[in-house]
Order: sequence, then structure tokens, then C-alpha cells
Amino acid sequence: MADVSCSRCGQTREGFERPPFPGAVGTRILGEICKECWGQWLKQQTMLINHYGLNVMDPQARTFLTRNMDAFLFKKGDAEDVDTTKQGTINW
Repeated sequence: MADVSCSRCGQTREGFERPPFPGAVGTRILGEICKECWGQWLKQQTMLINHYGLNVMDPQARTFLTRNMDAFLFKKGDAEDVDTTKQGTINW
């Protein structure tokens, strides 16, 4: 595995052998995100799924998670902090 200069944490750390996510986003993660930051995203994703009661088979839930993943990993947009007033719903 090659090291990657992570665009999220700014450090050079262990990267991936293959993209951890499909498509163009996965390719971007492969080149720009370290395993440690990806692990942090997986914890954040689990928290979002559990807090909002998301069904990952629902296209709206997947869009919500993908948007949050972009914000979390690539610092674009606003990363979703858990808003307890929205528990059980992903309506913005």
C-alpha cells in the first residue's frame, strides 16, 4: 500500500490498495484520503445512520450520507453534526 498525502488531515499516512467506495468519489478517496480519516468517516456514518434511523436502501438516505461524506472527507459544504431536534428524520 502506498502512502497518501491526506487532504483531510494534512498528513502523509497509509492509503488504500483499491477504492473503498465506488465510482469517481472512490477514485478521489484513493488518491486523497488516508485510512485513518476513512475510519473516522465510517464512525461518523454509523452515528448518522443510527441517530436518524436511516434505511441505507432508501435513495434519499444514501444521498444524505454521500453529501455528508463529501463534506467530512473533502471539507466542502457543511458536515452534518447530529442535530437532536431532527432525530428519526432526514428532512432538512
